[in-house]
Amino acid sequence: MTLQAIKYSRGKLEILDQLRLPHEKVYIDIGTTQDAWIAIKSMQVRGAPAIALVAALSIAVDVMHLSRDELQAVTAQQFAATINRHLRHLVNSRPTAVNLADAAAKLKAVVDTAANESNADSRTVMTAYLQTAERMLIDDVQDNARIGKHGADWLLQHTASNSSGSQVSVITHCNTGSLATAGYGTALGVIRSLHSSKSLHHVYYTETRPYNQGARLTGFELIHDGIPATLVTDSMAAALMKTKGQSENIIGVIVGADRVAANGDTANKIGTYALAVLAKYHGIKFLVAAPRTTIDMTTRSGAGIVIEERPELEVVNIKGPVVQIDPLTREKEIVEGSTAEISIAASNTCAWNPAFDVTPAELIDGIVTEQGVVEKDGRGRFQWDKVFHVDLLDQAPAVGEAKRIDMLPDGITPQVPVSDQLTSSENKSVIDQR
Repeated sequence: MTLQAIKYSRGKLEILDQLRLPHEKVYIDIGTTQDAWIAIKSMQVRGAPAIALVAALSIAVDVMHLSRDELQAVTAQQFAATINRHLRHLVNSRPTAVNLADAAAKLKAVVDTAANESNADSRTVMTAYLQTAERMLIDDVQDNARIGKHGADWLLQHTASNSSGSQVSVITHCNTGSLATAGYGTALGVIRSLHSSKSLHHVYYTETRPYNQGARLTGFELIHDGIPATLVTDSMAAALMKTKGQSENIIGVIVGADRVAANGDTANKIGTYALAVLAKYHGIKFLVAAPRTTIDMTTRSGAGIVIEERPELEVVNIKGPVVQIDPLTREKEIVEGSTAEISIAASNTCAWNPAFDVTPAELIDGIVTEQGVVEKDGRGRFQWDKVFHVDLLDQAPAVGEAKRIDMLPDGITPQVPVSDQLTSSENKSVIDQR
């Protein structure tokens, strides 16, 4: 049984606190949109698909707590305006991942349409919102399973070293599994598919500094599922490809994505770009696994992607449970309930901490979606018509004009102050007044 990072039933939402993994498995309640904003910003929940789902479902839970009198006190248009304001607030929590803005745009369209129906009231708007948000949760799991199969089949079919039908090994980065989605995973879904078909020999996963999502989360999932795997530091990737590429039959690097631009440039966890360069040099396939909601056709290239920068402390400090080591056997034992944060750099160290980097399209061999694997044509352009049934690249805005996060119809920007979202008296509603 795979891990479940999001537990939802109508009126109740719980998420697995990923800051406490892998040593503690604790679910926390998300009862309001502000709870979700904090959980997303603090990375208690992370992964582009999971962020979008938690944001959408937090509003679903919030509105379900309204009484009949509270619902009757506002018009359909007022209720829709309130939901849209909360969507804008949530989009501001993490600007790089496009799934959140995409989900918000779809939900906004739904509530606006419902509010403008004849005889609409707040309850009909709420019903339309709930049905759409809940459908997103179901669709994500189904889409991930399709991504897994498409990616596994493509890797096995497009790798000359696998012509004998022998088992293969892969490398992955960050966490792209059940913890980053509604279930199964994107890049880790491809790995799960390889494992279930008995095609997988071994997985090498990077620790993913500075937040260690690979070491903490991907390792946790792989061990949980009994998938043979080995942790490596980020700086070991080149040596791994050079010394074990042939003996371990390493055929591909598989990563997820937070945003894919119209030309195929891909923003993903910091360190992805370096892996792509190394894969190209060593003749290893480099595959991006992401649902279509991650592909941002309004941004022409990676130059238009906003890159989130996080605090210096995440680089110079590290946090985890206290470990006691036997001086003779060197066996370790975790002190239950203990947590410590320690410095790993000299005092007054300055650190740069971009959360993501952008991998150029020319380094990417394929982009796996729930509709299939997108490849490049003879001109080196990704053929999106396979998954979107239309070539939109020429419709994308030029670099500098990219809409980025403000893809919502009324112009959401990534830098809206939290205080403005929460204290504005304009369109004040019952949700805000509770």
